[in-house]
Amino acid sequence: MSDTIERIKCLIIGSGPAGYTAAIYAARADMKPVVYTGMEPGGQLTTTTEVDNFPGYPEGIDGPTMMVQLQQQAERFGTEVRIGMVTSVEFNSKVGGIHKATVDNNKHIEAETVIISTGATARYLGIPSEQRLRGGGVSACAVCDGFFYKGQDVAIVGAGDTAAEEATYLSNICSNVTMLVRKGEDQMRASKAMQHRVNTTPNIKVLYNTEVDEVLGEQVVEGLRVLNNQTGAKEEIAITGLFIAIGHTPNTGIFKGQLDMDDSGYIVTEGKSTATNIPGVFASGDVQDKEYRQAITAAGTGCMAALDAERYLATLETA
Repeated sequence: MSDTIERIKCLIIGSGPAGYTAAIYAARADMKPVVYTGMEPGGQLTTTTEVDNFPGYPEGIDGPTMMVQLQQQAERFGTEVRIGMVTSVEFNSKVGGIHKATVDNNKHIEAETVIISTGATARYLGIPSEQRLRGGGVSACAVCDGFFYKGQDVAIVGAGDTAAEEATYLSNICSNVTMLVRKGEDQMRASKAMQHRVNTTPNIKVLYNTEVDEVLGEQVVEGLRVLNNQTGAKEEIAITGLFIAIGHTPNTGIFKGQLDMDDSGYIVTEGKSTATNIPGVFASGDVQDKEYRQAITAAGTGCMAALDAERYLATLETA
C-alpha cells in the first residue's frame, strides 16, 4: 500500500453531469478540483444513445459525446480528471476538519472539501436479452427516452408509484402502453390513487402475475415474450420500447455510517443546500435526488455543491 498522502482543496467523487458541473464551478473558483471518475466514467448518460432534453442542444446529442464535452469543459478551467475508484472515506466531523479518502485501495488523499456525485444505479431484470438491447429500445427512464417512441406501442415493468407515473406519462406519448406487474392486483405496490389513474387511462393495459421471459429483437426491440407466473402460459407482445421501472440503488455504500441517509440509502442534504451532516462534505445529483433523476437537475445540484463548498471554505478563512 502506498504511504504517499496527497492534500487537495476539493475532491469530487463521481463523473456524471453533477460531478463535472461541480468541477467546472469549483475550478473557476480556483479550488483546483480533482475528479475521480469511478467505475462508470460519465455516469448513466454514457449508456444513453440520444439526449434530447438537455438545454443547449437543439438537434440533440448522444450521451457519451455530451459527457466527453462536459469533461473537456471542466478540464479547460483546470480540473484534474483521474480514472480511479474511491474505495473508502474517513470524514472529519469538525468544522474545518480534513477529510480522508482512499483510491483503488492504495492511494491516500486528504481534502478540505468533498463533493459526492456517485449517482444511482438503475435496477434491471438481469436477463441477457434485456441487457443486450439496452440503448436499443430498453430504457430505465421513461421521462428521458419516452419521446423517441411517440405513437408506438411500448411496455413498462414495475408495480410501484414510479412505474405507475411513468406508465401514465408514456400514455400521453405512445399509442398503447402495456404495464407488467409480477404480482396480483391486490399486491400492487402503487398507491390507490396511482392505481386508479392507471386503470382509468384507456390506452394502458395492465397484465398482473406477468414477468418478462425474453426481449425480442436483434439490434432493436421488436417485441416481448411474457410469462404468466400463475398459469405458466407464454405470450408475445409487439412493442418497440421496453421501460424498466423497478427502482434505483444509490451508490452510497462507502459512506454508510458516516453520512445521514434515508431508508433507501439516498444521502440527506440540508434544506435547499447540498450540505450533508458532515461539515465540508456535499452531495449532488442522483445520489441525493430520487424524485427527478434528470441530467439537467443533476447538473444544477452540481453547481450548487461547488458554490456551497466555495462558501464553506470562505467562512473558514474569515473565522
